Amino acid sequence: MDLRIFTEPQQGASYDTLLTVAKATEDLGFDAFFRSDHYLSMGSADGLPGPTDAWITLAGLARETSRIKLGTLMTAGTFRLPGVLAIQVAQVDQMSGGRVELGLGAGWFEEEHKAYGIPFPKEKFGRLEEQLAIVTGLWATEPGGTFSYDGKHYQLTDSPALPKPAQARIPVLIGGHGATRTPRLAARYADEFNIPFASLEDTRTQFDRVRAAAVEAGRGADDLVYSNALVVCVGKDDAEVARRAAAIGREPEELKANGLAGSPAEVVDKLGRYAEAGSSRVYLQTLDLHDLDHLELISSEVMSQLG
Repeated sequence: MDLRIFTEPQQGASYDTLLTVAKATEDLGFDAFFRSDHYLSMGSADGLPGPTDAWITLAGLARETSRIKLGTLMTAGTFRLPGVLAIQVAQVDQMSGGRVELGLGAGWFEEEHKAYGIPFPKEKFGRLEEQLAIVTGLWATEPGGTFSYDGKHYQLTDSPALPKPAQARIPVLIGGHGATRTPRLAARYADEFNIPFASLEDTRTQFDRVRAAAVEAGRGADDLVYSNALVVCVGKDDAEVARRAAAIGREPEELKANGLAGSPAEVVDKLGRYAEAGSSRVYLQTLDLHDLDHLELISSEVMSQLG
């Protein structure tokens, strides 16, 4: 199973902090560094020193790392025009030597749109579907050709569809809990399906929906990677687990019920149960970005036990 580090910088993180975590991610053998795409903190966090932009961050990290994959869970479709997003992601892919993955979602947090003057359309899912068609269509257009699109929300005319990514195909991640439209969209466009913060039962149910949708769309059910995103809080003993839980404003028992928490042995066991549910990759939501010892413990005592 692949373990990836997943950060929430809107809760309070500078670029330098994210760079330190990304370098630790690489040095400790994790598969990837991912981040959320938000401009406003949530809950009681003050968000200081303020938001960082996801793709500007990843562009910087592309030049400062050499091995790990880099991506978003999830880029908010409401933040960017699809043609511009295709250019941004392709450029960062070039800057990284072909290590970028694009998670793309509809966008949902209305307050951050109001705070920064970003339009928040009522119809978001239809826009997301058009965005996926445009971004993937631009990248797939052969050099020298053009790409046009006449949708309800977006129109492109004779785009040169440049620049091209370094990769022949940038992996696209789609995720969520929706029972019908989300699996259908994943079956059509996704290389990976991710379900965030879901129980084992809900994970099995949603993966089965996506697998069925893939077959209905003419793909193999195993053509997609299936992954989870789960909060992580590991400690060598109960006291360390409690300390780390308190640092992120959570209770150990709640974290054990809803995430990956406890001793390394407990977390390895729970990861095994998610693997049995069909997951081959887990994004570890890491909320205390200054606790690099936490990442070292996960690397040495959890990841080392996974096949």
